[in-house]
Amino acid sequence: MVDNISSWYPGAVISVKDLRPGTIILDDAIPALLSKKRTQPAFVTVNVTDFWQRVAIDQRFCVICITGANDPVVSSLLKALFSRDEFRTKAQRAGLVLRITPGGEVRYYKHNER
Repeated sequence: MVDNISSWYPGAVISVKDLRPGTIILDDAIPALLSKKRTQPAFVTVNVTDFWQRVAIDQRFCVICITGANDPVVSSLLKALFSRDEFRTKAQRAGLVLRITPGGEVRYYKHNER
């Protein structure tokens, strides 16, 4: 997935495994790892069950859950999301948990909101 996104996204694209090399990263640890980054990162996952309406979110990052998609589809859905006016910048996405379907439907909730 990283390579597909890196081909069009101008910023840094890394695997979450690179945030804590050599260790197993459990889902519960991801918010803490993301909140330590100063770049308002977006965590992209196809693991919707463990993140949608379950993740502890704050204004320092966003989580993007993509349902039922393989790597090339994930990349194209993410590219389409980032081209929408309301999600174009990191600042606009910060504090959101988004859910995208293969058909391109986007639902989201904000920090301290369900």
